[in-house]
Amino acid sequence: MIDGFAKRDFDVFTIPGLEPRMAALVRHVRPKLERIGEEFAPYLSALCGQEMFPHVARHARRTVHPPDDTWVAWSHDKKGYKAHPHFQVGLWSSHVFIQFAVIYESKHKEAFAKALRAHLPAIKVEIPGQFFWSTDHTQPVTVLHSQMKDGDFERLIDRLGHVKKAEALCGLSLSRDDDTVHCGEKLHAAIGRTFEKLLPLYRLAF
Repeated sequence: MIDGFAKRDFDVFTIPGLEPRMAALVRHVRPKLERIGEEFAPYLSALCGQEMFPHVARHARRTVHPPDDTWVAWSHDKKGYKAHPHFQVGLWSSHVFIQFAVIYESKHKEAFAKALRAHLPAIKVEIPGQFFWSTDHTQPVTVLHSQMKDGDFERLIDRLGHVKKAEALCGLSLSRDDDTVHCGEKLHAAIGRTFEKLLPLYRLAF
C-alpha cells in the first residue's frame, strides 16, 4: 500500500534555494512518488490495455530556480512521458493533483483537439463536476469542470490544435488538509477512481 502525504511533504516547496529544496524533496517526497508509480503501473496497464511505465520527475534541468511542484507520470513509453498523453500524481505546496495531461511537447495535441471537439457532449457528462481543467502544467491555476462554459472548451480546443505551447490537463485536486491525502488507503482509492474517470480522455488522445 502507498503512503499518504504529510505536512512536511508539502512544506518542502517553501524551502528557499535549489539545493536545500531538492535535498528535502529527494528525502521525503520522491520515495512516496516512486512507490505510487510502482503501485499503479499494473493498474493503469490493465485499464489502458497497454503497458504503462512510471516516470518520477527528476528536475535535472534546473540550475537556479527550485521546483514549485513534483510528480510521477505514467505513459506507454518506457523512455519518457512528455511527448505522449499521460497520467500524473503530484503535489504543490497547497494540494495533491491526480490528472490526465497532454502537454506542449506532445505530437498528439492536434488529434486530441479534434477528438475532444467531436466527443465533447459525452465528455461534458462523463467528467465529474468537481474535476478541473488547466491549460498550463507549470501553474496551479485551474477551472472546475462544472464551471466550464462552451466558450471555454472552444478556446481550449482551438489553442490545443493551433498553438505550439498549448496544453490540456484534467483531473482532481485534493487540498493538503484533506484527510484523503494523509491516509494511504484513502489516497490509493481516490487515485484509482480518478484514473477510471479520466480514461475516456486518454482514449481520445490516441
